[in-house]
Amino acid sequence: MLLAGVDALPASEIAARFDTDEATVQPSLDHAGAFQRARLLERGGAPADYAGAASSGGFVVRRRTHARHRETETGHVPPDAKRGGHPPRRIASLLRTIPRLQQSPAHPTENIMANCSICGKPATSQITITENGQRRHLTLCDEHYVQFVARNQRSLSPLESLFHGGLFESLFDDMWSPLEGRRSGWQPLGQAEETRASAGEGGGGGDERERRPGGRPRRHRRAREAVDLQTFLSESGLDRLQAAAQKAVEFGKSEVDTEHLLLALADNNVVQEILREFKLDPEEIKKDVDRNAPRGTRAEKTDGERIGVSPRAKSALENALTASRELGHSYVGPEHILIGLVEEEDGSAGELLRKYGLSSHALRQKTVKVVGKGAEEGTVEGRSTTPTLDKYARDLSALARRGKLDPVIGRDKEIETTIEVLARRRKNNPVLIGEPGVGKTAIVEGLAQRIAQDQVSEVLRGKRVVELNINSAVAGAKYRGEFEERVKQVLDEIVENQDRLIVFIDELHTIVGAGQGGGEGGLDIGNVFKPALARGELHLVGATTFNEYQKYIEKDSALERRFQPVNVPEPSVAETIEILRGLRDRLEAHHKVKITEEAISAAAKLSDRYIAARFLPDKAIDLLDQAAARVRISSNSRPTQLHDIEATIRRARQEQDAASAAKQFDKAKELEDKLVSEQKRLNDATEAWKKERGTSSQEVTAEDIAQVVASLTGVPVSELTAEDREKLLRLEDRLKERVVGQDEAVRAVAKAVRLSRAGLTEGGKPTASFLFLGPTGVGKTELAKALAASVFGDDNALVRIDMSEYSERHTVARLVGAPPGYVGYEEGGQLTERVRRRPYSVVLLDEIEKAHSEVHNILLQLFDEGRLTDGKGRLVDFTNAIVIATSNIGSQMIQDNLRSDKKQLDYPALRDRLMEVLRHHFRPEFLNRVEEVVVFRALGKEQIRSIVDLQLARVQRTAVGQNIELSFDDSLRNHLAEIGYDPEFGARMLKRKIRAEVESQLADALLRGDVRDGDKVTMTYDSGTHSVRVQKGAAPTEAPSEASKQEPAHT
Repeated sequence: MLLAGVDALPASEIAARFDTDEATVQPSLDHAGAFQRARLLERGGAPADYAGAASSGGFVVRRRTHARHRETETGHVPPDAKRGGHPPRRIASLLRTIPRLQQSPAHPTENIMANCSICGKPATSQITITENGQRRHLTLCDEHYVQFVARNQRSLSPLESLFHGGLFESLFDDMWSPLEGRRSGWQPLGQAEETRASAGEGGGGGDERERRPGGRPRRHRRAREAVDLQTFLSESGLDRLQAAAQKAVEFGKSEVDTEHLLLALADNNVVQEILREFKLDPEEIKKDVDRNAPRGTRAEKTDGERIGVSPRAKSALENALTASRELGHSYVGPEHILIGLVEEEDGSAGELLRKYGLSSHALRQKTVKVVGKGAEEGTVEGRSTTPTLDKYARDLSALARRGKLDPVIGRDKEIETTIEVLARRRKNNPVLIGEPGVGKTAIVEGLAQRIAQDQVSEVLRGKRVVELNINSAVAGAKYRGEFEERVKQVLDEIVENQDRLIVFIDELHTIVGAGQGGGEGGLDIGNVFKPALARGELHLVGATTFNEYQKYIEKDSALERRFQPVNVPEPSVAETIEILRGLRDRLEAHHKVKITEEAISAAAKLSDRYIAARFLPDKAIDLLDQAAARVRISSNSRPTQLHDIEATIRRARQEQDAASAAKQFDKAKELEDKLVSEQKRLNDATEAWKKERGTSSQEVTAEDIAQVVASLTGVPVSELTAEDREKLLRLEDRLKERVVGQDEAVRAVAKAVRLSRAGLTEGGKPTASFLFLGPTGVGKTELAKALAASVFGDDNALVRIDMSEYSERHTVARLVGAPPGYVGYEEGGQLTERVRRRPYSVVLLDEIEKAHSEVHNILLQLFDEGRLTDGKGRLVDFTNAIVIATSNIGSQMIQDNLRSDKKQLDYPALRDRLMEVLRHHFRPEFLNRVEEVVVFRALGKEQIRSIVDLQLARVQRTAVGQNIELSFDDSLRNHLAEIGYDPEFGARMLKRKIRAEVESQLADALLRGDVRDGDKVTMTYDSGTHSVRVQKGAAPTEAPSEASKQEPAHT
């Protein structure tokens, strides 16, 4: 049992393990408690060459017998030397407070004998949770504590992880490491060596995460590729970051901001010396920051979440990396972070430093004076050996060294394959082939970053990766031979430096035909490069799409054989989430917003589901980028209060000018005083707003991602609100407002929509597919229109195809597009093109029984798999569409059932009889792919009366547009219901009667002038004269006039 022997582990024994005295150890033990003592006993303590010292309730250990790396006069440890030894670090993983989530200041041993609140086993941890607004304490055993951690684990961005190496290191390390070991291949200290010994040199169970000297595990290569700052950060810089995390906790904040960084930097001797060069007192700056820095609430202070990093701090750290590169230094230290703070415009620390007169240029000069120039500074400005190539190329290696390239997450397999091809003796020219947006260019940038960080084999070490821009080489070549001369000069320079160059050409297919100028027989870049490619004198990496490679490269077999294709597949959603996590720091630093984990997950999942025409990770990155831009723009808008004050000032100035012109000097003086007061109020409000904006971070949430998706696709994909749920539950009522007498059909459609919005539909099929059967004029098409308006919010979301136009066999091509070589190939299909441009729609295949049988065959895969391939070979997705086919088959049977004197068939029996009729017209495989056959009943007199009300309401809405208040008497309604009832033609006959007897008569009265703008009109039916009467009343806003007292107009 973990707690066994706790009482037998006194401070003297721990002091002996750490080669120190009992008085030094006891304060840390009192703070740590019994659980940490047991964990220390379990893990075997630390080496005997460590000396301990209590610090802030933690336990600081330093190597005693090994030679320490002494800091230079500038206060830095060289990065290479730093990595080789064991730097001082807090061993919070051995002695730490019991859960950092929320710790009660109770007696250190009062809960030793407590039991787990869940299983009753002896407890090892105490946490505080909030449930229904009430806080309560729980004691947990090891097993349930690990489960709790797993549910609440939040992934840290690479920059955030820099702030967790010491006292604020993740509290989960002790209990999480066994699980982490099984997942990532590394074990706690003392176990990894045993695993390697048992596994052997080539064993698969070895330590996958290579450890640095001293037992500290190396970061995975993916993490090093993701953030350059981790590679170059000096020991002093790392120490200041952790001190900034301490300051953030002391201020009650949950994330490190620029003011916390400045407070931590002010204690560094190098930064203090730089500040003194400006005649500034570091202590005064610290007091100023402490006076103005915002404090968190008590809830924030006791919150145990990990320390985060604000977007402003991330931007400052990126600026620090850039400053270090520009100064030629091989490390990032506190002085570079100070420069980054000044260059950060939105942070309160930068604003304070600029107020003291500091600028980026001045700080760089003083840094060079105090620290000295870097060894790398002179090498950048040396004479280039490829001056012509440099005119038309971009040096990716130089950009990688300066940290200007985005991090590359994953793609290890593709990068390794590219390296293998480049290492070949001949034809060492890989070409990356993949769909647009899958990350082909990012693979080459990842290769450049590996070379810059010296993480490649000896074959590629020290090489430059340059991106050749074909358009730049062609541009400006006016005379024949000028372009060829440029290409020859570029090729000669590449061949002369072949051992030091890797040339990358994005959109490789552009080398075919480039420079020919439309003439036959002229040499293009592809033909010029062929000999060098075959001899291995040119290390060329290309990138292009499958279609372009097939269209241009494969046609030239002599060019194709000189390349080695490397397929780049689209990453999965899980891999895309990892890529977005790696990019989070860059996006947060650029947009000055905080991106939540939920937003990252939503960007990957929603883009994969709703943006079908593009590929991951490009569409997910664009989605996250646009959502962050939207949040930033909304947060930077000036408050309404400032606009109101500015409006008041403008009015006061106008009144003052008017008073001065009228020589009302007393009033002008009063207005002058008012202007001074309002201007001061405006300045104070503006200053407060800027300060608040500089210390608060807006968050990008999953709801923001959903709103961007909705704006791009026109589909409401946001979280269902209470109002949305209410609308879905009342969908039948909304559809019945437009469709009368078809309750069974409305229920079937509403059920399918609710399943789709709840996310319970089967993938790979349309959202729903129906076959509507019924006589003409009973509401089949109207239900499809109502569905488009209710689900997709727009009547125009209806894609209507009249299948009577496809009664011939050759008309099948019109649906999906003509094949290549035929007329209309470029136009696309009438069905596929409209759905490709608007995938979220209702597809109405009207009167499908009139289409040719070949049309039915091509619709089989639409109903079954939710896709069609158009004439251009593109896959069109129908999985987000509702597909409805209508037919009049069996109409006579439905009408006979209504008119029969016998007992009418119920809905299931009528449907079964109609299915027998359908089998004579459609093949079984077609009917089997339709989800549900919906029968529309013939309309009776009661339904016709309801339709009369709907149609007259439409006429009223039309009259409102002419500013006429129109009403109808019951006599007219009854008359229209009587003459409009025709079982054979349904509601269409009623529409014609209303147009003839109501709308046309009202139009005649308007043209004669009997009814004018603003009149109130009542229409009635006179059974004696069998005519419709238009009776004009008083206008709503006017008293009855003489004209209104005249006899009503007759028709």
